[in-house]
Amino acid sequence: MLPKVLENPDTREIVQKIIELQSYFIQKSIWCIGGDGWAYDIGYGGLDHVLASGRNINVLVLDTETYSNTGGQSSKATPLGAVARFAESGKKTAKKELGKMMMSYEYIYVASVAMGANKNQLIKAFKEAEAYKGPSIVVAYAPCISHGINMSMTQKEQKKAVATGYWLLYRYNPELKAEGKNPFILDSKKPELPVRDFLNGETRYTALEKTFPDKVEGFRAKFDRYVKERYEEFKLMDFQ
Repeated sequence: MLPKVLENPDTREIVQKIIELQSYFIQKSIWCIGGDGWAYDIGYGGLDHVLASGRNINVLVLDTETYSNTGGQSSKATPLGAVARFAESGKKTAKKELGKMMMSYEYIYVASVAMGANKNQLIKAFKEAEAYKGPSIVVAYAPCISHGINMSMTQKEQKKAVATGYWLLYRYNPELKAEGKNPFILDSKKPELPVRDFLNGETRYTALEKTFPDKVEGFRAKFDRYVKERYEEFKLMDFQ
């Protein structure tokens, strides 16, 4: 016996047409896109709440490591030793590890990407984030004019950032854990160039040589240790 709503011939015709075209209907893909000032700082509480909810939502963070839209102020995304407004003598603390914090939930898909360094890894991360039936966050390195670089060379700048260990590429896929595998995959190789090669190419770091030259070597040495220790820490996660 047909449901009452289908007793109407016109209604049946509409339903039949929907059935015929069902392969054309796709599930909605929801993406939220924002900068690091929002994700790391002023909007972090909301970001954390949404991702912790377990809902099927995707977040893309364009990480410029500073408050770009309001003049380049220092934020929790600003790295150690970088010169920014309110950190004219170099930021005294290391950058907040947003990806690591999100991985601690163990049910959020997390990826760190840089298009100029590895396009295939970036595409793979987006595909995995989209396919994952749960919350996901992709943090993308985004060179900014406030870094004091040639903005026509941003892809090469991203490549150097990864080659020196300044930026790490990785993916954390909770589905792998359900399969008995390590959910964390470190896509970055061991740094092949000293991180100073990267720092010396951006005025947000070299500006300190004119204003506070006595602080430069200390910051460079600290950053070098930070990069090496961070890589080893993430490499250990890749083996577990």
